[in-house]
Amino acid sequence: MLGRGRRPAALGGARHGRPVDIFHADLGLLCDARRAGEEIAARYPSLDVLVNNAGLHAFAQRVTTEGLAEMTAVNYLGPFVLTEALTSKLGASAPARIVNVASEAAQQAKTIDPAEDLQRTDPCTRRESMPLYGRTKLMTIMWTQELARRLDADKVTVNCCDPGFNATGLGRDLHGSAVLQRVLNTLRIGDPRRGADIIVRLVTDSAFAGTTGGYFSARDARPLQCPGPGREPRAAGAVGRDRGASRRPPGRLRTRIRTRS
Repeated sequence: MLGRGRRPAALGGARHGRPVDIFHADLGLLCDARRAGEEIAARYPSLDVLVNNAGLHAFAQRVTTEGLAEMTAVNYLGPFVLTEALTSKLGASAPARIVNVASEAAQQAKTIDPAEDLQRTDPCTRRESMPLYGRTKLMTIMWTQELARRLDADKVTVNCCDPGFNATGLGRDLHGSAVLQRVLNTLRIGDPRRGADIIVRLVTDSAFAGTTGGYFSARDARPLQCPGPGREPRAAGAVGRDRGASRRPPGRLRTRIRTRS
């Protein structure tokens, strides 16, 4: 398990009688994501599953020390770099599965230009943060489908899902969010176990063993279509611009990351 927080050890111990190894990393820092991926790859002889479930909704713009919008880094670029570091290990452990957690919020992104959107760090209001969050999730869907095209499905499958509404503290930056979460928990609204179910199914269900490039709903694993802007050829081309697109971000951002790392 890869965790970020002040008390990562609190996630450790044993689950169902089995030990859980904790790797501490900030996925908002690409150098940290890369380091964690390399440590995990070196630690284990095989890797059967990778679930990218990190998520952040920043209601005001925050910029990382690497010069990236924190929400973009945590939701998309960090998992991208982590996956890059683990792809060879997953391929060597075939059959393996990658599951990326997207969101229905991807529909809030009315336009998408990955080469530009990945580099934007201009201030935003609380209202403006929603389509920005949606763009990070739309890029996750687009990346999932592009990665699925690049990888041998007999070795590694790649799918993503919309886990639905889950009261997991994603909006913790908002005033009064703690009270709201207690109310939701009391009313049993947004139970995270429901959102986790589709992730577990994509990881373990034999029905998905040969499925790759899919986007699925928490509602009965119903197949979903990538929102319209992500199907636009120019935008899709920005994700899969060259044969290395499944392993690295678009050109100008590659230069920037390399310079800062």
